[in-house]
Parts: sequence; C-alpha cells; structure tokens
Amino acid sequence: MNTAPKVLLVDDEEQVLKANSQWLELSGFSVICCNTAHEAINQLQQGFMGVVISDVKMPGMDGLTLLEQAKQLNGNLPIILITGHGDVSMAVEALQKGAYDFIEKPFDPDRLKERIQRAHEQLELKIKNQQLRQQLAEQSGISAKLLGESKAIQLVREEILSLANFNTPVLIHGETGCGKELVAQCLHEYSQRANKPFVALNCGAIPEALFESELFGHEAGAFSGAQKQRKGKLEHADGGVVFLDEVESMPSHLQVKLLRALQSGEIERLGSNRIINLDIRVISATKVSLKDAGEFRQDLYYRLNVSEINLSPLRERQTDIPLLFTHFADLAAEQYQRPVKTLAPSDIDLLMAYAWPGNIRELRNIATRYILARDKSIIDLIDADNSKEIEEADRILESVLSLSQKLNQYERQLLHKALEKYQGNISQVMAELDLPRRTLNQKMQKYGLNRLDYLEK
Repeated sequence: MNTAPKVLLVDDEEQVLKANSQWLELSGFSVICCNTAHEAINQLQQGFMGVVISDVKMPGMDGLTLLEQAKQLNGNLPIILITGHGDVSMAVEALQKGAYDFIEKPFDPDRLKERIQRAHEQLELKIKNQQLRQQLAEQSGISAKLLGESKAIQLVREEILSLANFNTPVLIHGETGCGKELVAQCLHEYSQRANKPFVALNCGAIPEALFESELFGHEAGAFSGAQKQRKGKLEHADGGVVFLDEVESMPSHLQVKLLRALQSGEIERLGSNRIINLDIRVISATKVSLKDAGEFRQDLYYRLNVSEINLSPLRERQTDIPLLFTHFADLAAEQYQRPVKTLAPSDIDLLMAYAWPGNIRELRNIATRYILARDKSIIDLIDADNSKEIEEADRILESVLSLSQKLNQYERQLLHKALEKYQGNISQVMAELDLPRRTLNQKMQKYGLNRLDYLEK
C-alpha cells in the first residue's frame, strides 16, 4: 500500500482506546481516536475514508446506532464492531445492518489486524471501481467516444478536432484493433459533413473480381450477373465521407482508377460512359507503412496522406486500460442482463501488464466474456494462444505486486478450484480448506465468488 490504512477507533474507555491506538499505529495504521460515537459521526461527516472500529456498549449512542448512521453517511465504509457483551443475536443484527465484521473481547490482536487489512482492501476496491464509473459518467463529447486520459489519446482527440472541418484526405495509422474506424467516424461526426453519408469499405475483405464494381458501381448488364444498376461506394458517399480501411490491400490496377477519381472528382460506373461528379472526403486506414509497401503506388500514397493520425497500440496506453475495460464490461452487462462485476486490484494490475496484441478489439472481447463467464478469472479468459504475452504479464506482475496482493491471488485461486471441484458444495469446500462457514463466506464475497456459479448445470 502506498499510504498507511486509516482507522477510526471508537471506545468510551480511555485506557483501552489509548492501548489499542498505540498497537495499531505500531502495526502500520493511521489512527484517529474518538471517545464517543458522536465524535466519530463528526469525523465521518468531514469525509473520513477508512475502516471504522467501534465498541458496542457505549453511553449515549451505542455501536449499533453508530453503524446505522455511518452507513447512511457512506455505505462503502467497512465497520468492525467489538464488544465484551456480545451474543449470537447481536452479531446477526450487526451483520444484517451492514457491519463488515463482529469481534468479541478478548480478541487476538493479530486477528483484528488481519480483519482491518482485508476491510481496507475491500474499501480500496470499491473506491477504485466507483472512480472508474464516475470517470465514465463524466465523459462528454469526443471524450465519451474516444475514452482515455493518456497523453496519446488526448493528442488523437485534439488532432481529430483540428482536422475535422478540413476536406483534406486523412490517413490513419494503427495496428489491427486500435479503433481506426472509430477515429474516422469522429472525423466525420465533428465535421461540416456530419449530416451526409459515412460509407466504410474494408479493402481487405472484398474479392478482387468485385472490387471495381464495389467502388465505382455498375450498370445493368455490365458483366455476368449484373442484373440491375448499382451505385458504388464512392457515389453513395457523395457529399460525405468514404472510409477505406486496410487500404494497403487495394489491388494495384484499381489504385490507378482511384487516384484518377480523386484527382478529377469524377467517376464512371462499369458499363457506362456517363461522367458522375462527386464531392467526397476520403479517409483511409492502414496497419502498415504505405510509403514502404512495394505494391502500393507512391502517387496514391501522397494523395491519401495529406494529413495523418497515428494511433498508439493499447500496450502503450496502459493507464487507459481499466477505464476501457470497465466501459466494455458495463455495456456487456447491460446488453446481456447480467450483474455488473467489480475488478479486484490484482485484476487491474494484470490487465495493465498484459500486452494486448489484439488491442481494443481483444480488450472488448475479454470484457464481454468476463461478464458472461460464471467461473472464469481475467487470466483464465485471456486466449491461451497468447501464452508468451501471459508469461510476460506474469513476469511484470511479479515485480510490481506486493506480497499481500500475491497472497490474495493465490488464495482466490484456491477458493475457485475448491468450489469448482465440489460444484459449489459449501460444506465440502469448508472441509477441504479447513475454514469456518463465516470466514469462507467473507472470502468468497471479497473475491467476487458466488457458489451459484459453480452448481452443476
């Protein structure tokens, strides 16, 4: 942890309060002491963010009332209640009202320390996920379309807004899955042509025999199978934008025709001698260097590359990954009517360490599968074909994760495998792991594990 976990300690007995405070501070916690529940409420109203530990039996406002009021002020705060007069019914009532845990005096100090650490980790998890969703909610305009706060994506947004209202051709460079078409759509949407057509053509997906007809159109009878007249993509985009994706795949003999059409602003449909005047803006995208591509015409390259936008691969935008993943996961949860899932800190670390060879397209796929999968972790969902990238991610994680984070990863894996082995049978899992029911429930809640997901289908 970068900062000492904060603890709000509440007890009406001065000596007990002082002794527990000193021990917690020696254990690495930052402690605020309160003699009464009213003092604690005042601290909470001032924005305290940490773990609350309170005695139950106190004059004036007792610990259970403090619990209720604290939850009203901030439902995220983990609250641990301590009492020497507790019984089963009181413990049940406290947990029903939202207490994180309930400990009876005398208690093992190391046990309390472990509970505080776990409660703080849970709080950090909730805060991190809330911050991600708040960040998503605050996005507007082009920032809501091209998500991210990295310098790389900020520069792309600035370039789009700068180039949008010029009619010059734009060439977008980027690896597969980086979002080149989305950038092209933004260039169109923020331009004066926004109410005109945006026509996308994937040059790598069209058979060469059909390419000319797809681009320029044809008249009825122009070739075998041409039973009626058809407008081509360029004509259909008149007044608006044509987006040529994977333009490096365009057949060489059609590059000449496209160049002529762009220079003259005129086309002819196949099987026709009639000149059709066009007003189009061409936006192209490529995953290779057109200038160095041997089969791509240099004169067409210079025609298409009047302005250019370079998209960074996702591995160079690591800080944007949690926000993008949360966005896609929430979209999937809404689309498939599945519960929204929160990301554990170890999940976020793994997402940021992974190389994402498929870029944003792969990220969206994993986010969707994460929502749909019942018993798969993030690492389980990353394609096994990417074993080298996974090994590299594991190597990076080994260097950045704290001991507690590594232990959490291992503990979650043990729980997952036991639940899977016994198909959600809690009694057998308790016996396998030698855990009491309450501790097992707490650990499953911490790691987002639901026994229903493991039941035999």
